Amino acid sequence: MNTLTQTADGSNTLYNETIGEHYHSKHGAVQESKHVFIDAGLKYAEEKFPGKALSILEIGFGTGLNFLFTAVYAAEKNMDIDYTGIEAYPLSQEELNSTGYDQYVPASVWESLSSQYEVALKAPARLHPLLQLFIPHIQLENFKDTKSYDLIYFDAFSVQHQPEMWSDEIIAHVCSFLKPGGIFVTYAITGKLKRALKSQGLQIQKLPGAPGKREMLRAVKNED
Repeated sequence: MNTLTQTADGSNTLYNETIGEHYHSKHGAVQESKHVFIDAGLKYAEEKFPGKALSILEIGFGTGLNFLFTAVYAAEKNMDIDYTGIEAYPLSQEELNSTGYDQYVPASVWESLSSQYEVALKAPARLHPLLQLFIPHIQLENFKDTKSYDLIYFDAFSVQHQPEMWSDEIIAHVCSFLKPGGIFVTYAITGKLKRALKSQGLQIQKLPGAPGKREMLRAVKNED
C-alpha cells in the first residue's frame, strides 16, 4: 500500500507502508532526484564518456522520477540511453499516474513512460529512437544480466528501513554489473558502504548532499 505525500519542494512522493518509508526525500523529491542522480550521476557520466551511448542501471525504479529526469536531459543532449530499472514491488499504473510528475517534464516524456510502463515491466520497450526502458520485476539478488553498465543509480530505501539492500553481498552483486571506469551514485554515505565499494575496486568521492543530507557518495570503478 502506498500513500501520496507532498514534500518540502512541493513535489509529491509516495509512502510505502510495507517498508515504512517514503520513496523520495521529504525535503524535496524533485530536488533530490536532480541533485543526486542527474547532476552528480548522469552529467558526470556524459563528461566522462562524451558522445557515447550510455547504459544505466537503477536499483529501485520506484516512482520513475529518476528515469523521467534522465529522459528529459538525454533528449536535450541527444544522448542514446539504454535504461534498466530493477523493481521488486512495482507501482500500479494508477499509482504511477497519481504522482503528479507529469507537471515537471515535457508532455511527450511523460506520455512515453505512462503509455509504455506496463510493457516495460515485461520486456525492453523502445520509448524513443534513442531511449529504451526495461523494468525487471525481480528481487535484486536474483537479477542477472549479460551486459554491463556505465552508470548505476543506487536508490534503494534507506539502510534503517531496508538493511538487506545495503549488505556487502548486495553491493558486490550490484558492482559486478559495472563496467571498468563505470560510475556508482547514491544519496547515502556511510563507512560500511564506502568499505564495501572499495573492496569491489571503486574509488570513493564524497559530494555535498541533497537538501536534508550533508553528504552523498559517488564512486568510480577502477579501469584495470
